[in-house]
Parts: sequence; structure tokens; C-alpha cells
Amino acid sequence: MGRTKYILFIILSVAFLSSCKIGKRYIRPEMELPELNQLTIDNGQLTLEDSIITELTWQELFTDEVLQYLIHTALENNKDIQVAIARITEMKEQHRISFSKLIPDIEMLYNLQKEQLNYGGDALKNDPEMSAKAFLNWEVDLWGNLRWNNDAALAAYLQSVEARKALELTIVSEVATKYFELCALDRELYIIRHTVAARRESVRLAKLRFEGGLTSETAFSQAEVELARTEALLPDLERQVKIKESDLALLLGYHAEEIPRGMSLSEQQLPESLPVGLSSALLQRRPDLRRAEQKLVEANAKVGVAQTDLFPKLRITGNGGWESEYLVDLLKSPAWFINLDLIHPLFAMGRNKAKVRAAKARYEQELYSYQKSVLVAFKEVHDAIISARKIKEAREAQARLEVAADTYARLSYLQYINGITSYMDVLDAQRRLLDAQIALNNSQLKQLLATVQLYKALGGGF
Repeated sequence: MGRTKYILFIILSVAFLSSCKIGKRYIRPEMELPELNQLTIDNGQLTLEDSIITELTWQELFTDEVLQYLIHTALENNKDIQVAIARITEMKEQHRISFSKLIPDIEMLYNLQKEQLNYGGDALKNDPEMSAKAFLNWEVDLWGNLRWNNDAALAAYLQSVEARKALELTIVSEVATKYFELCALDRELYIIRHTVAARRESVRLAKLRFEGGLTSETAFSQAEVELARTEALLPDLERQVKIKESDLALLLGYHAEEIPRGMSLSEQQLPESLPVGLSSALLQRRPDLRRAEQKLVEANAKVGVAQTDLFPKLRITGNGGWESEYLVDLLKSPAWFINLDLIHPLFAMGRNKAKVRAAKARYEQELYSYQKSVLVAFKEVHDAIISARKIKEAREAQARLEVAADTYARLSYLQYINGITSYMDVLDAQRRLLDAQIALNNSQLKQLLATVQLYKALGGGF
């Protein structure tokens, strides 16, 4: 009974002492945040919620079914995503290892040995021994050293989770961006091919008019030059299409192959405004900011680890079971042992205090990095909102220019047929129309990409 009280006293004493935790609890740094609801798109304000950010998933944002299929494939097969998943598994198990150190280690040992001694050659002695014992090894977390290590491991694990989410958001944005760029190249290729066909018809008519004596050979030669100039644009565009398909295939985790198409560029319908919400919510919305904060949490925990290394460590070791010379007497021969070691740092040339200062310096670095990440995030949102507004204005202007250039080209050709203007005026009008069509195509692409960039800057649908 006395032995039981002794062991119980030790356990209660250890439990009381291990309730301490030296170190500073993590508190999110206070920062002055700009008001996102002061920024607008077009004539109306962005859609805002008073206190809740309306989530908008990529499936809701991108309605093109082919694009949805490509994004889903990339999220399943992209090699960087698979690396991130494996990283999460690694950090999860590392956290489990760290947590396990808070619990006593218990091992079972079965031992059978036989020793024969013969000192001086005439004292033969057999010394058999067998045992079955459970061994206990426990470092008592008196000051929170192991708990701070566990907090650091948990923060590292959460970093890997947020890193994967940030990577997924990047993959979604990259696939959408390259798909829209591919659609824009398709549209530009169509414009050039259509223009080449029109140029060939112009060459045919110019030849007929020249042979009929209605125009000089100069007009015919000009038509041939313009045809050759336009045809020269085709190979480079076709090359760009194949390279863009190759870029997309890499994101999908495949070798270079032909990429399916869905809606044309002009058919893509993305919302002209996205839900923004309150400024403080952006800190929780963007996975890269959450990851940066978890790095700060980890650095804070490591300061706690360094501080608790300055204090004594208590280790308990013991064993209990049976030990005997003969198997028949094993269960009749109980044996136990318990040992407490209190290890106190005495002299290490200031190494432990230097570890504390180094850990605080690392925390300070992560603090500044986190503050910079927040500044960069709000800059990206600000720039994306401004870009979306101005690019929309530019696209509307380009649409008006394209209509005017088409009208001008038709009138110039009719006047040329009727002998009012020269063929140079027709070529000039056709060049302006081609430039306007390509510029409008580029403006449509830029507007789509601006929406994608704003979606990414706001943290996507997480």
C-alpha cells in the first residue's frame, strides 16, 4: 500500500508541475487595413456584404464546361499539386511524432540469458536469468517545452495545408488564363485567315481590273504585297497556338497534346464584379496570408521552445515486471524500478540564451514578412480592381473603333470600285480594320484575365 501511495504522489506532483507553460501566447499583429469598399468597378460599386464574404467557387465563375473539365483535370493530375499533397501527409505525421512526445513511451522487453563463469578454472558457475518487463520513459513537460514543440509542428502542418490551397488557386487561375489566351489566339488566327481569304479575292479582282485596263499594274502589285504580308502572319500564330496547348498540357499533367475548346472568346461570360467583403476578412480569405500567419505562429512557438530550454528538465524512467533464474518461478518474482532525473543547464558559454535571442530574431523576420504579405495582398486587390475597371472601358472603346473601321473599309472599297478613290485608300482602310479587330480581340482577352486576376487576388472560393 505504501508503494502505491508513493507512485500516486509522484504522478500527482508531476501533473501539477507540468501545468506551467512559459512563453508568450500568439496574438495576431494589429495592422491598419484599407477599406476595399471604397474601390469601384465601372459606374457601380463592387458587390459588398456587410460582414460576410460571399463565396464564389471557380465552377460558378467559369461556366465554360470545357474549361471546367480542364481545371478539374489539372487539380487531379498536376504534379505540383501531388507534391503538395505528399507534403501535407509528411507534416501531418511529423506533428503526430511531436505530439507523441507528450505521452510516456512504454516498451515491453522479454529477456532470456544464460551465463557460465569459471574463475581460476575450478569454479564453474552457471548464472541463468529470464525476465518480462515493461519499460517507461517520460520527459515531463514542466515548463511547456514539448507543448511549444507540438504547437510549432501543428503550425508547420497547417502551413502545408494552406500552401496546397494557395497552389490550387494558382493552378485554377493559370489554367483559366492559358485557356483564354488559347481562345484569343484561335480568334486571332480566324481573323487572319478570314483576312487572307479577302486579300486573295482582292488580288483576283485587281488582276481582272488591271487586265481590263481599268487600273494600273501598281494597284495589282499592291494587292499582292498586302496578301503576302498577311499570309506571313499565319505561321507564327499557328506556332503560338501549339506552344500554348503545350503549356496547358503541362498544367494538366500530360505530355503535349491538342487541347479541346469550348466557348469562343466572345462567348465567355464572367461577372463584371466580384464579392469583396470587409478588409479584415481578406486576411482569412487568402490561403497565402493564412500560410504566412502560420509561419509566424511557428516562429512564436519556437521562441517558447528556446525559452523553456533555459529551465530544468525532468525525466522519469522505470520498469516493472518479473525476473527470475528459473521459468517456473518467473511469475512468483515481481520486480520494479523507478528513477527521476532532474537535468539543469549549468554552463554552456551562453548557448541557450543565444538560442532565445536567435528565435526572437526569426520571429521578428516572420513578423515583417507577414506584414509585407498583407501589404502585397491589398496592393494586388487594389490593382486588380482598377485594372478591371479601366480594361472594361478600353474594351468598349475598341468595340466602337472596330465598328467604325468596318464601316470605313466597306465605304472605301465601294468608292474604289466606282473610281472615286485609289486602291491605296482601300488598303489603308483594310489595315485599320484588321488592327481594330485584333485590338478588340486583345481587349476581350484582357478583360477576362483581369477578372481572373481579381478572383485570385480576393482568395478565390476558399
